[in-house]
Amino acid sequence: MHFDYTEEQTAIRDAIAKICSGFDDAYWLKRDREGGFPHDFYDALAREGWLGICTAEAYGGAGLGITEAAIMMRTIAESGAGMTGASAVHINIFGLNPVAVYGTEEQKDRMLRPMAEGREKACFAVTEPNTGLNTTQLKLKAEKRDDRYVVNGQKIWISTAQVADNILLLARTTPLDEVKKATHGLSLFYTRLNREQIRVREIDKMGRKAIDSNELFFENFEIPQADLIGEEGRGFEYILHGMNPERVLIAAEAVGLGMVAIQRATRYAKERVVFNRPIGQNQGIQHPLAKCWAELEAAWLMVMSAAWQYDNGKPAGAAANAAKYLAGEAGFHACETAVMTHGGFGYAKEYHVERYLREVMIPRIAPISPQLALSFIGEKVLGLPKSY
Repeated sequence: MHFDYTEEQTAIRDAIAKICSGFDDAYWLKRDREGGFPHDFYDALAREGWLGICTAEAYGGAGLGITEAAIMMRTIAESGAGMTGASAVHINIFGLNPVAVYGTEEQKDRMLRPMAEGREKACFAVTEPNTGLNTTQLKLKAEKRDDRYVVNGQKIWISTAQVADNILLLARTTPLDEVKKATHGLSLFYTRLNREQIRVREIDKMGRKAIDSNELFFENFEIPQADLIGEEGRGFEYILHGMNPERVLIAAEAVGLGMVAIQRATRYAKERVVFNRPIGQNQGIQHPLAKCWAELEAAWLMVMSAAWQYDNGKPAGAAANAAKYLAGEAGFHACETAVMTHGGFGYAKEYHVERYLREVMIPRIAPISPQLALSFIGEKVLGLPKSY
């Protein structure tokens, strides 16, 4: 057993860091203030082929694993890009895995290649206003009519819908009261996002202004039969193939964001002099920072373990949920501590740590809450009764 990166993994980290170095703190501060998707950052990663890191070579990607993708996403977040930079490319990395697993050869070539090459952007639409994480209760309806499906209903918290070309959509094709199990009757589609039939309304939120979050209103939105992924009614089963990798990647991003927060706070603690001594000389400053570093390092080991389990075909659910929980909490504590280390200056945008604190709420809350991750572990690992 060893804990070193391979030569290839080190090269990936260094190459991503080099690209990110062209987008400094001033760039991300401007994006945070003004909004606007970071197209130039997205294009820089696309030009070097990084958006297809997990996509099979046959469809324009590099064919690498979640381990390498986690290293990439941590590096992006840790560069100071935070969740804004990571979220700009997150869906490209593994969002279309259900297509890769269940799509036809024609669909894979048509859908995966443009994403891997950065020629198209996508959004993933699952969550609805009144269902939250209870995915089996989705109400968005897709009704089959001849060679197409007609969709009506609503989705919420859909990232990048303002700039997306396509949408990965989970919809109910069989009413809930007509299926034997609540997980049945949901179908998965990947299709063009037609804004004449989908009204997209951006949600004003506390952070990550450059990466839009939206409510979507579907009004007789038509999807060709050719854009149905796999079999009708099995969409819930299909999206499960992307959930564990998503937890691993967002955990990696939380670690990266926490690390850059601690690095910035440590630098400030060395330079800031109060009562004729640097504040970093005080254990009241040292110990919280050291504790955060230890928590982040432990979380990263869990991220790497979960990624290794997934890449090696092992059941990775428990590890992925543990990684997401640990990294989300460690990242939050690190960003909070960074603000407190800066004192009043931590509240000023020019020091960046207040942005980190706002952004770190994303991997703490999404794609599932810390409580739901613990509930999963309680049931699946400890064998306790299901609590939800």
